[in-house]
Amino acid sequence: MSFDMNKMLEQVQQMQGQMQKAQEELKNETVQATAGGGMVTVTATGDGEIQQIKIDPKAIDPDDPEMLEDMVVAAVNEAIRSAHALVEAKLGPALGGLSGLGLPGL
Repeated sequence: MSFDMNKMLEQVQQMQGQMQKAQEELKNETVQATAGGGMVTVTATGDGEIQQIKIDPKAIDPDDPEMLEDMVVAAVNEAIRSAHALVEAKLGPALGGLSGLGLPGL
């Protein structure tokens, strides 16, 4: 198997362009996650920034603040997981080009 440095550099440049485009698109895409049967809703961007947290007034129980805290944490964590999945879906095709470079371990 021969190693073509020019081909590798060309593929790397294409991947960089694809990744940059995908990263820009991720900033404009959002994911939503809920907890407590929809009592807490979290919206995050594809790059993992939390944009909004909505809490249903029925979720606010002064005698049990821990329940609301748990729902917020659960919804935020799920939103972050969804954002990571979106990143993998967007960047996966760009990273897939690494296997064609003929480099060991890629």
